[in-house]
Amino acid sequence: MTKIRSGVTAWLARRYLARTQKKGFDLSRMPFLPESTLMPLRRHGLDPVADLSAVRQKSPVSMLPVPLASKVWLVTGYDEVKEVLGKAKAFSTDYTNLVGNAGADAGKNPGGLGFADPPDHTRLRRLLTPEFTMRRLGRLTPRIHEIVEERLAEMERLGRSGEPVDIVHSFALPIPSLVICELLGVPYEDRADFERLSAARFDLFSGANASFGAISESLAYFQEIVKKERKDPGDGLLGQIVRDHGDTVTDDELAGLADGVLTGGFETTASMLALGALVLLRDPDHFAALKDGDDATDRYVEELLRYLTVVQVAFPRFAREDLEIGGVPISEGDVVLCSLSGADRDGKLGPDMERFDPQRNVPSHLAFGYGIHRCVGAELARMELRTAYPALVRRFPNMRLAVPEQELAFRKLSIVYGVESLPVRLHG
Repeated sequence: MTKIRSGVTAWLARRYLARTQKKGFDLSRMPFLPESTLMPLRRHGLDPVADLSAVRQKSPVSMLPVPLASKVWLVTGYDEVKEVLGKAKAFSTDYTNLVGNAGADAGKNPGGLGFADPPDHTRLRRLLTPEFTMRRLGRLTPRIHEIVEERLAEMERLGRSGEPVDIVHSFALPIPSLVICELLGVPYEDRADFERLSAARFDLFSGANASFGAISESLAYFQEIVKKERKDPGDGLLGQIVRDHGDTVTDDELAGLADGVLTGGFETTASMLALGALVLLRDPDHFAALKDGDDATDRYVEELLRYLTVVQVAFPRFAREDLEIGGVPISEGDVVLCSLSGADRDGKLGPDMERFDPQRNVPSHLAFGYGIHRCVGAELARMELRTAYPALVRRFPNMRLAVPEQELAFRKLSIVYGVESLPVRLHG
């Protein structure tokens, strides 16, 4: 399987923070950003860096020192992040704000929901929402269980050699990849391409053109899938949308939606599976709680989602008007970045939120975002996590890390946080 490299480099941070002009911007000419600007994308192990908490305590809405004409604001408080994400009319996420009309016209617009505003966003989301109801997702439940059991059996086979088994590549990556294949109705043999195309979005060591190239390649791939579904609609999500909506949805829109499901549902769930396993490995009591009954599973999953918040920063928002957030004036045209990882550790939610505690009354976390751009696949992700974690600890109750935790390689700068590998001894 394709190995996911080290998350996101400064290029994506710059692209993510930049307020562009009408003609777009030249990435090669963007100045390097101050270290303090990259702070929301860094962590120390599983925890956001201490500077993020310090910024939140000083001011939950603070200006980032970005050398651009427009101001860039970092929002770290829970209430303030929720307010921004809930104001769809006051903020835009349109893709052209990032790359300008020239970039959008170059065939590199990823489409999908994340970079769309109403009314386009409203119409496109209505196409997807019925496919992500619990009733529709219920048909995937048996297959999710099969996929998890298949991966556990493969881990068992690999472990017979006596060598450590890597949870990331043997468990965390294949599960969401295969589930998305089932959901969209695309061929099983395309799994490796799914992983490669999704990972390439975040592999910025190769530069902007490589990332845009991955987007273009992925959209071209889904265009071909869509053409096949038009002729003979299958049982998956794409086929269902074709049957229900016909020509009222274009091929470009369908390909963009499929690409968004791939990007949003693969890497995020894979990171949660790997990092969540690491949290469980830290304490035998966690293993015992999940092994002995299902009652604890929901509580563990929700607290893991809050504690890890693997999507660290939400899509950038661009202010459409002058307004205030948390008492701070935001001007029309300003860029607003919401730190989801910072908001989910806010002390306003309860005591000691920097600690993983599955016994706490879990607050309404923001790991899936909030408002109209809240992750449409949230319930599918929960289904995968609720199935995978208990199955893992029941199959390997004596599993332990094969290396000291301090030797693990985490992503150094990332929007989607993760660990490169997680080697374990399956039987102690």
